[in-house]
Amino acid sequence: MSQQPSAAPAPTSAVATVSERHDWWRDAVIYQVYPRSFADSNGDGMGDLEGVRTRLPYLRDLGVDAVWLSPFYASPQADAGYDVADYRAVDPMFGTLLDADALIRDAHALGLRIIVDLVPNHSSDQYEWFKRALAEGPGSPSRDRYHFRPGKGKNGELPPNDWESIFGGPAWTRVTEPDGTPGEWYLHLFAPEQPDFNWEHPAVGDEFRSILRFWLDMGVDGFRIDVAHGMVKAEGLPDLGSHEQLKLLGNDVMPFFDQDGVHDIYRQWRLILDEYSGERIFVAEAWTPTVERTANYVRPDELHQAFNFQYLGTHWDAEELRTVIDRTLDAMRPVGAPATWVLSNHDVTRHATRFANPAGLGTQIRLAGDRELGLRRARAATLLMLALPGSAYVYQGEELGLPDVVDLPDEVRQDPAYFRGAGQDGFRDGCRVPIPWTREGSSYGFGDGGSWLPQPAGWGELSVEAQTGEPGSTLELYREALAVRRATADLGAGDAVEWLRAPEGVVAFRRGDFVCVANTTGESVAVPAHGRVLLASGEITEASGEAKVPADTTVWWTRA
Repeated sequence: MSQQPSAAPAPTSAVATVSERHDWWRDAVIYQVYPRSFADSNGDGMGDLEGVRTRLPYLRDLGVDAVWLSPFYASPQADAGYDVADYRAVDPMFGTLLDADALIRDAHALGLRIIVDLVPNHSSDQYEWFKRALAEGPGSPSRDRYHFRPGKGKNGELPPNDWESIFGGPAWTRVTEPDGTPGEWYLHLFAPEQPDFNWEHPAVGDEFRSILRFWLDMGVDGFRIDVAHGMVKAEGLPDLGSHEQLKLLGNDVMPFFDQDGVHDIYRQWRLILDEYSGERIFVAEAWTPTVERTANYVRPDELHQAFNFQYLGTHWDAEELRTVIDRTLDAMRPVGAPATWVLSNHDVTRHATRFANPAGLGTQIRLAGDRELGLRRARAATLLMLALPGSAYVYQGEELGLPDVVDLPDEVRQDPAYFRGAGQDGFRDGCRVPIPWTREGSSYGFGDGGSWLPQPAGWGELSVEAQTGEPGSTLELYREALAVRRATADLGAGDAVEWLRAPEGVVAFRRGDFVCVANTTGESVAVPAHGRVLLASGEITEASGEAKVPADTTVWWTRA
């Protein structure tokens, strides 16, 4: 299906050019790039792979270990590339396969690894298989690769079951058959342009094993699996028996999510990955009811990591944080997998804005809140996250302290969920606004031709240029934190923390010679000075063996 010239695949030994560190992924810091909003090389207002490639030295100097790229595959862009029309081609808006090959090679030469998104739960409705299924009509073998069903009601006018789309409305769309009559319905747990694959059909598994090998042969170091908890549906596609099903997500095992059959797929995939050198990895985006069920995805013969959404949704509250940290470490320890920690991504309001607002508003909000408070808490939360055992994820722009853009005019919004009444709030555009590189210029250095979402006035003062070399800037805090983390053996490694006695509202733990103290309260607190200060997210004072830690501040100490 690819319409682009094929790039000569990089040999599987390409990964050897990155630093060979055994089990690198267990304590890695992985940086998420949302390609359309990172850097634009050709001035069309849309970020691209060449733009990412030119900014790789920035990511190396920031101190991250790997770069995760959100989808850049050929796509009609009904859901920002998560509707894939060709898994072996690059969408022209992002470049070509040759650009992807150059990016991978340059990253490896700089000591960075590349993780790409994989979207196996659904395809685009422009995927060749789905177009064939529509053209061939009911009963065709092509329709067996998706979930086509006759409707209910006297004339089949009702959906086959009561499942609801994550984006709002029914999870079913009725097709017009080749003869022009209303016909069968197909399942789409997301947008109608994203029909779900039927993973009971052997051709689907064969296709994705081939896709894995294609990109592994190109030299990628791993895959982030989109909707990793999807793919397998309960036998018979039973009714759920309730409305407002979105409120149940994350609380119950659903007939279309977190079914046990997904684990058989991942065991097959792991066998493929282990054939390749260089410690390639799988990362699961798995929304599950509990962190214990998340641990099922990272058993030794399945995936390597799974996003910790329970941590992402935790409020800036000491008791809540301790509870989630303990539950996470306790769940991962029996399966031998590292914990992961994340504060922001391309689907949620940036944590500098979430923490600027009262707790309880969720992870998608449209309120600016107290900007100063939000940034102070975000910086403190970052140091706490980077002190925990396991792997950490950083979303592009959070190192600049970027807030969500909460006042985008409705007419510029592009999040498909925004246009589907019920369902998600549709405010994801706010965290996807292109990031600023320079104080001035077209789109603040993002590119020469503006940006696909408008950037706020004053964005330049948050830019990489404005913050580089500026003492106390959020960018320099991240750079220093990542350098200290890499140089300190007790950071990242291991699977446990030793909790220390601390005042109410304070998180304090020891890891070897390292101590982390995070004050989540709105007042200064006095705590013992635990040695030499390595780093702090705010100004602290020490006297007579005691330290005064300001409100919403995290401190790192070492006894070494």
